Amino acid sequence: MFEIKKILRPHIANLTPYSSARDEYTGTEGIFLDANENPIGSVAGGNFNRYPDPYQQEVKQALSNIKGVAPSQIFLGNGSDEAIDLLYRAFCIPLKDNVIIMPPTYGMYAVSAEINTTEIRKVPLTSDYQLQPEKILEATDSNTKIIFVCSPNNPTGNSLHQADIEFLLKNFDGLVVVDEAYIDFSSETSWTNRLADFQNLIILQTFSKAWGLAGLRLGMAFASEEIIQVLNKIKPPYNINQLTQEHALKALANVSEKEEMVKELLAERKRVSEKLSALGSVKHIYPSDANFILVKIDEANAVYDALIKDKIIVRNRSSVTLCDSCLRITIGTTAENDTFLDALVKICNKTMA
Repeated sequence: MFEIKKILRPHIANLTPYSSARDEYTGTEGIFLDANENPIGSVAGGNFNRYPDPYQQEVKQALSNIKGVAPSQIFLGNGSDEAIDLLYRAFCIPLKDNVIIMPPTYGMYAVSAEINTTEIRKVPLTSDYQLQPEKILEATDSNTKIIFVCSPNNPTGNSLHQADIEFLLKNFDGLVVVDEAYIDFSSETSWTNRLADFQNLIILQTFSKAWGLAGLRLGMAFASEEIIQVLNKIKPPYNINQLTQEHALKALANVSEKEEMVKELLAERKRVSEKLSALGSVKHIYPSDANFILVKIDEANAVYDALIKDKIIVRNRSSVTLCDSCLRITIGTTAENDTFLDALVKICNKTMA
């Protein structure tokens, strides 16, 4: 049975966190002479001379209303990458503990492991990009603290079988992190609906994809209140700036626009996939629940280089596990997609000639 105290690093459990001025006084009215701020204003203009809410309470309440998750079960970070890094800091003892990843997958799990001197154990996906749950459990030991699951998966685009993820949650005593960065483009149900069922479940989401706020760097983590308290304990005091919080609130007040953009991108994903399937050089288009498609194509490296010359930038994934001769293509606007498709036809015809 999962118990957070069994896997939490002892010094984190005993840590006295930094107490900011906004921790000691949480009111919004008064003469603020407690935080050494500039009382006159901001040189750049705007209301930025005061420190932001360190716990982003308004944003979390707005998210709670949309996601159906209590504010106390939400963590906001400087992108999902901050939450990933904090999980290593909180739960993985350097040079002792290990984590499990399933390549091909999002590269930051491994990068953060290296930064935090944590062993990485790899259990590749199957040839159709699904989990091998029994093998994953076989790869664990008493020092395995986290299993990272990316669904829909990056760079393959497909959703992983929910039954396999549930098997891991039920049979692993550490943390299972389900990264749902692309969940808005999927017909699958979010794991946020199962938080009450699994105390070892952490879900990552982001404002960077469907919400169109990649430049603001705002990620979400949803977990038990106990896990969220740990992340809040060790995060930088003011990790989400005021401007980001304000724009996030504007976005969350306009869910319908996000849904319209998702609908448009899904239609374009279907259209681009159909156009690509007619090309002889394209050998396979993998099923996608994301805002991109993974395409197996002849002479992938040459095609990638030729597209670059046309100032069309896709992602060459040919060197990634199980992605030989594959390009990952983000779905752009209709005009961008047309330009890409026209260029690709010309390149493929030239390559085959």
